[in-house]
Amino acid sequence: MAQKIWPSAAEALAGVVEDGMTIAVGGFGLSGNPTNLIRALRDTGAKNLTIVSNNMGVDGKGLGLLLENKQVKKVVASYVGENKLFAEQYLSGELDVEFAPQGTLAERLRAGGAGIPGFYTPTGVGTPIAEGKPEAEFDGRRVILERGIVADVALVRARWADPYGNLRYRLTARNFNPLVATAGKLTIAEAEEIVDAIEPDDVMTPGIFVQRLVLAEDLTKEIEQRTVRTRVDA
Repeated sequence: MAQKIWPSAAEALAGVVEDGMTIAVGGFGLSGNPTNLIRALRDTGAKNLTIVSNNMGVDGKGLGLLLENKQVKKVVASYVGENKLFAEQYLSGELDVEFAPQGTLAERLRAGGAGIPGFYTPTGVGTPIAEGKPEAEFDGRRVILERGIVADVALVRARWADPYGNLRYRLTARNFNPLVATAGKLTIAEAEEIVDAIEPDDVMTPGIFVQRLVLAEDLTKEIEQRTVRTRVDA
């Protein structure tokens, strides 16, 4: 089995990303964001991208970098409340937004990765989420059809990887990353540490889903909102 390690995030993305692509990105808030790959994606200058992610980071951080660079045409997400620039671009008509309930978004990614074209769910029935979507009834319950998501490129972040692309996540970073990793036609992972091997029982994303792997150069883990209490002397 060939090793999949590339020298840098920029080189892993070179010749891969094109204008108009759909790119799925792991992370929840800023936790588990593939920050090195996001910066490299920004530096490609690719335009008119459709970004599929739970959220779009915050101003100046995470996927917010792509908004600042005006590279995004459409966003498929479940939550966008932390980003003022996102709101400005959406309200001005610069940005097309497809909201998806969080569980539905997770299942759409899982379905796409599993080769399932679509599925029915009661979530969103009778709301704007259901507009334009086929509707059916199962056991007396109304449901709508949601499509699986298959991205041209998927970007994910892992705590550990082995040279063959097997991934293991840590704590909250095991959020959308495993789902996103399966949903890309080409998946690129960044890992905080590349080890010789991961025990089979510890593998969370099998290497068959990962085509390219880079070692994360910047290990900074940003926090969206830091709130602390005034220190009380003992």
